[in-house]
Amino acid sequence: MAELLREELKKNGLKNVHIEGIPQCDWVLLDAGDVIVHLFRPEIRAFYNLEKMWSIDIDAESHHISHP
Repeated sequence: MAELLREELKKNGLKNVHIEGIPQCDWVLLDAGDVIVHLFRPEIRAFYNLEKMWSIDIDAESHHISHP
């Protein structure tokens, strides 16, 4: 999948695409400068739970805001 994506990115003008993580293939990262693609095996994606990591807990966030 990573190699196919690199070829498609090259076809669309992104020439310097660097791939990391191929040997393990748990989490593969394609770095094309302004575009970064993450490829996960399903169990690795579930383990890292990125949606939770990048979400904002509004209640917790409101407790850290200082009001003048």
